[in-house]
Amino acid sequence: MNVMIIGGGGREHVIAKYIAGNPKIEKLYALPGNGGISQLAECVKISAEDIDGITDFAKSHQIDFAIVAPDDPLALGAVDKLEAIGVKCFGPEQKAAVIESSKIFAKELMTRYNIPTAKYKIFTDIDSALSHAALSDCPIVIKADGLAKGKGVTVAENFKQARDAIISCMKDKAFGSSGERILIEKCLTGPEVTVLAFTDGKVIVPMISSMDHKRAYDNNKGPNTGGMGVAAPNKYYTREIADECMTKIFLPTINAMKSEGRTFKGCLYFGLMLTKEGPKVIEYNCRFGDPEAEAVLPLLDSDLFDIMLAVRNERLSDIDVKFKNGASCCVILASGGYPGSYLTGYEINFGNVSELEGVEVFHSGTRREGDKYFTSGGRVLAVNAVAKTFTEAREKVYEAVKCINFETMRYRTDIGAN
Repeated sequence: MNVMIIGGGGREHVIAKYIAGNPKIEKLYALPGNGGISQLAECVKISAEDIDGITDFAKSHQIDFAIVAPDDPLALGAVDKLEAIGVKCFGPEQKAAVIESSKIFAKELMTRYNIPTAKYKIFTDIDSALSHAALSDCPIVIKADGLAKGKGVTVAENFKQARDAIISCMKDKAFGSSGERILIEKCLTGPEVTVLAFTDGKVIVPMISSMDHKRAYDNNKGPNTGGMGVAAPNKYYTREIADECMTKIFLPTINAMKSEGRTFKGCLYFGLMLTKEGPKVIEYNCRFGDPEAEAVLPLLDSDLFDIMLAVRNERLSDIDVKFKNGASCCVILASGGYPGSYLTGYEINFGNVSELEGVEVFHSGTRREGDKYFTSGGRVLAVNAVAKTFTEAREKVYEAVKCINFETMRYRTDIGAN
């Protein structure tokens, strides 16, 4: 089979790593890919958002199967257009990807089907939103309705922060049309959990739980980012909680989407808060999280590509999806200034990291020139370590981080510490 992966981040690198050895794959492409992915696939300079370009490439290169990994092309209907020309896909159709591309849709879905989530109100004009925020007990959560590269959510500790977030979304257009409508939610408290799940619309198979670290700096300080590190499994996610989530959240969600005529096939991401009243949904994503994928997929003990084929063909029940015993810890190495402005083009020195057992380095924002690699994004590398216990994994990953350097490099030192 000729296979292409759409996307060019750490998530796409880990996917490429774990499907490249499948004997069904004759030729593997990545659009656009990155420096690390270029070791595993032929990278083609076509943007993940260039749906026409992707479709034309699929036709001209006789692509049999496509993995549409990022949120933007899914929201733009890449799966629909590829399937229309006979290319089978892993990933939801546009009408199902709306579960991420519109937070308002997701909230209204949960309300209709009694899926536990935070109380919320929807606003389409700035004056009403500001008035509501002024009368609310902080902290409150301000969310842009549409996609915002993981940065459209603000936990406002006081009215000034809430006001700034509302103005940024609705007046300053920081997230473009994504912020024309916003949600203001009650702030839930408790441990956060991410659960990625394979689903073919009928069967749902949760993966190992994880804990993402969204804030830019140690001790959960600073602005939200796309993610600065991951601990897996999540120590707060017990078997009892997992059973409750399956009954009250996971199955109801896929059944709700099916009832709405939006059958979801692909990877469904559940962002959860374990509150005193029980687990509640913070958000859905319509794809593998990044960097959660870099921590969770190395623990998969079944063939990833075979699972993806089964999901597409609605045969997930035929696959025995297994995970390894053990744990992983992933640390993001970022460019100085991220998630704000930052410079790129610095050479990366990997030292002897490749000699460390159980350690993998996934490229997120890199480009390759010959045998050298250079920074090309805000999140540059995802360093992951797998071990029998999380304590060992954490020690390993920070040992590995010390081997790597590039100018302005920074990272959190407390991933999985609490």
